[in-house]
Amino acid sequence: MIDKLYNLKKNQTNQRLMEKSQLELQIEKIEHEISLTQNRIDSATVEKFGAISDFTILTMHKNTMKMHIGKLNEEKRKLILQVESLVKEIIELQKESEQFKYILEEEKKEAFLKILKEEEEASTEYMQSKYINS
Repeated sequence: MIDKLYNLKKNQTNQRLMEKSQLELQIEKIEHEISLTQNRIDSATVEKFGAISDFTILTMHKNTMKMHIGKLNEEKRKLILQVESLVKEIIELQKESEQFKYILEEEKKEAFLKILKEEEEASTEYMQSKYINS
């Protein structure tokens, strides 16, 4: 039973670690998109006959991109909070897993000591029967 609980906690820990890596990957994607958008803001200029030919439109375009960056930063913040929550959960699962591992090791030690004791008793009985029969 303890062995099953130990394996369950290990599996749960591995699942949470995978979730954490997926969230971190999403955060990296958001950071990349933020840097690309910031680069577009920095490089946006007014062109004489281009699509952006008025400073007002340019300002609106830059404000829209800044708003997009704000939304991305908010999403990034939420993901970071989820990662922090997962880290706490992973730590708890690892603690529980270690506890079950310790219990398993203690049970194995007890079983080994029991076997040794039984073998000692058997050898003592054998020696006594040999002594009595002599």
